[in-house]
Order: sequence, then C-alpha cells, then structure tokens
Amino acid sequence: MAGNEKETKKITIEDLAGVGEATAEKLRENGYDDIMTLAVASPKDLSEVSGIAEGAAIKIINAARKAADVGNFETGEEILARRKDVRKLTTGSKNLDDLLGGGLETQSITEFFGEFGSGKTQIMHQLAVNVTMPFEKGGLEAETMIIDTENTFRPERIVQMARAKGVDPDETLKRIHVARAYNSHHQILLAEKAADLAKEFNIKLVVVDSLTSHFRSEYMGRGSLAERQQLLNRHMHDLLKFSTIYNAIIAVTNQVSARPDVFFGDPTTPIGGNIVGHTATFRIYLRKSKAGKRIARLIDSPYLPEGETVIQLSEDGISDGT
Repeated sequence: MAGNEKETKKITIEDLAGVGEATAEKLRENGYDDIMTLAVASPKDLSEVSGIAEGAAIKIINAARKAADVGNFETGEEILARRKDVRKLTTGSKNLDDLLGGGLETQSITEFFGEFGSGKTQIMHQLAVNVTMPFEKGGLEAETMIIDTENTFRPERIVQMARAKGVDPDETLKRIHVARAYNSHHQILLAEKAADLAKEFNIKLVVVDSLTSHFRSEYMGRGSLAERQQLLNRHMHDLLKFSTIYNAIIAVTNQVSARPDVFFGDPTTPIGGNIVGHTATFRIYLRKSKAGKRIARLIDSPYLPEGETVIQLSEDGISDGT
C-alpha cells in the first residue's frame, strides 16, 4: 500500500533539489508552477524572469527533466505510444481534413497564410466553434483562447456558424476566451499567460490572428530584423510549449508580402522567414477562387505529402461546397 502511494504521489516543484520555499514562490509567481513547465524551460529565460542564478536554473531544470522523464533518448516505439494522445479537430471541410490527415493535430502549430480575403480569419472562427463540439462530430469538447491582434474577432460570426452546426450559440460563445493584443510585447505576454487560463478552463485550441502583424509594423527595416526574429522565435516556442504540455492545437494566421519570386503561381511569400517556417508544424497556403471557394495547399508537414484541395466559404461557415 505504501509503495503504491509513493508511485501515485504527484511530484511538486518543492520536491526538486535546489527548490526551497522562497524559490518555489518565485517560480510560481512567474508561471513555473509544475514539473513539466520547468522541464521544458530554458535556463536563460528561467533565470531572467525569476531572478535565480543561471547555474541554479540549470540544476532545477535538469532535476525537473529527470522527474518528468523528458529530454532523454526514446525509441520510436515509445514516441509512437505517446502520439496516441494526439487528437484531431475537424475544420468543417472533409476536403481540408483529408489534406491534413484527418484534421488539425494537437501538440502542433498549424499556420494558415494568404492574402487579405483568402479566408484565414473565417477558418479561425470555424475552429473556435468546432472545438466545442462532441468528439463524435469531430470536436474536442473543449474551449478556445483567441489572441486577436487586428480586431477581427466577431461574435456575430460565431453565432452564425454555431447555428449552422446545430449547437447552442450562447454556450459556444461562453467557451471562447478572447484577448485583444495591442502590440507585439502584449501578444507575447498573452501567450505566456495561456497556461493560467488552461488551469481554469479546458483549453484545447489557441488561435493567434494574426501572428506577425504587430511584429511586421513595429520592427521595420533591416536594422531591426534580428530583434524582430528573436522575439518571434520566442513567441512561437512559447506557443509550441503550450501545445505540448496541454495537448492542445495552436492555429495561427499569417500575412504575405509581395516578392519578385513566384510562390506557387502567386508573387507572395509568408512573413516571418525561417523562424515561422521551421517552427510551424503544418503550413497551409490559401488563395481565392470563384463563387466563395478557396484553394488550400499544404506546403509543409512532417509526414504528409504536399497537395491542395478546394473549400467553400459561406454564411454557414467552412464546408466542401457542392
């Protein structure tokens, strides 16, 4: 009996070597309140936000990794077993779900990019509705956090889409938590605070619409490019860390800029360069077609082939159309 109790006892940060009462309080004040958040932290970040010496931070992180059993080599079989926890969220379009191997994956970042009016924000609204739906209907029976950087969230659109899906609009709106980000630093802060919201609500979808607009407008010119990319890199990894710890989906929209090179037939390329390109797990390029249709092209995935499909945007939301 005592052995079983020892096995099931939840390890807290106070159980880690080098973490006393005062240090634990500092860590909790800065969002490092469980073993996993410490295990995936960087020593520099932990030192800066908590005031702990970097050497002490390294020891604490190593102890957390050992306790959480992360950061070590694993067999492919072990990784496959862990991926059984991955869930899929429907987009509302079977065509797009098939392109993504069954829908948007938890523990990953899916980026939708394209020109103005290509349907990026509409898809984000649809995902926010869909994640509240039952598992048997392709949902996750969960809630959404939206970081709105361009004042594009419209509750009226949620009501339309919810009715089309046969779910209660009022209940759906109650399960969507929206924060307006007024600049890039505020945007980064909101992503860092996502864990606080996840402790109170079952957050399985985090939307950032749009990912790069503030960074693009605030850091202009080659002289500020390095600083912009560094901050964007930190932001993307904060989002990815959240998706891993909470088995959640990160869905982001991205803008494009005109370039002399041609990108799949259009003279546009996504903002953010290699930082966004390498951190996003799945990348979907959207472009306009006729009669409310959009062409969605999967251009990057760890295991799926490139391909494209057609989706329909209408008052009822995202579908395959006719």
